[in-house]
Amino acid sequence: MENLTEGNKPKQLEIGGMVFQAKIPAGEGPHPVFLMLHGWTGDENSMWIFSSRLPTATIQLTPRGLFESPWGGYGWYPKLPQGWPKVDDFQPAINQIGQALKPEYFPSADLKSIRLVGFSQGAALAYSLAITKPEKIKAVAGLSGFVPEGMEALVEEKPLDGKQIFVTHGTKDQLVPVEKARQGIAILQRAGGIVSYCEEDVGHKLSASCFRNMQIFFQNN
Repeated sequence: MENLTEGNKPKQLEIGGMVFQAKIPAGEGPHPVFLMLHGWTGDENSMWIFSSRLPTATIQLTPRGLFESPWGGYGWYPKLPQGWPKVDDFQPAINQIGQALKPEYFPSADLKSIRLVGFSQGAALAYSLAITKPEKIKAVAGLSGFVPEGMEALVEEKPLDGKQIFVTHGTKDQLVPVEKARQGIAILQRAGGIVSYCEEDVGHKLSASCFRNMQIFFQNN
């Protein structure tokens, strides 16, 4: 595939019905892949704030959620249900992403060890991807997110055994209570994940120190 990056500006593309923005370095690769998953009401533009903290010479992809939000932007499941979403609610997005991330579309990508960066609802999708497709995932960063309902039933065989997971959350988060992050860490660990946790006194965002910790995490993973 041609270099899809114009200077430092990502290129828009559509693959298999999914809209992406992509930064793809020149060269045959294989290049490490970072899949960055936005939160509820976000889109393919939302996650580039994290790009500068990721290793260079990597493929960076930001897909657009499949389902329009009534408040603008997009989400990763058809509608906001009562309570918290289940792993199964993310299955259409998991399937669609799997159809798009193929060698014929990204020939210079290392698609066997993908790094996931998910914010809020995107973190829930990242955890769902990791636990249902662990053979494809190298490491996960869940930012201001939560573990979906039903994941407890999937941990017995330790599908995340040895996977490195970075979790960050704010104690003042009014959208996703910090207790959800703490509960989720226990589930990720029961699934075999090796969790690094950064908690700060902020709202639904990353603190400066957790931002730096995420950068260090991906330098090592």
